[in-house]
Amino acid sequence: MIDGLDNVVFVSEDRPEDGSLDLLGLYDGVAITERDTYGFGEMPDRIILYRDPLLAICENEDELRDEIHVTLVHEIAHYYGIDDDRLHELGWA
Repeated sequence: MIDGLDNVVFVSEDRPEDGSLDLLGLYDGVAITERDTYGFGEMPDRIILYRDPLLAICENEDELRDEIHVTLVHEIAHYYGIDDDRLHELGWA
């Protein structure tokens, strides 16, 4: 478990709902910076990794491991309320 990461599940799906290969991962939830009260029976937030798009951009297992790491950092950052512009500034987008 990552300190401070509460009520989040990590899942893998083959592709996004639209079937595209453009999206590697997704944070599905409400960032902690935007929550009012929380922890009273809500369904967990989800961080989804998309298998087929990740495999499509990686040539080997090492690249896949690195891309999964970057994608997880990116989606976990969204949980903490960090947007894509800031992630880009930090080198994670």
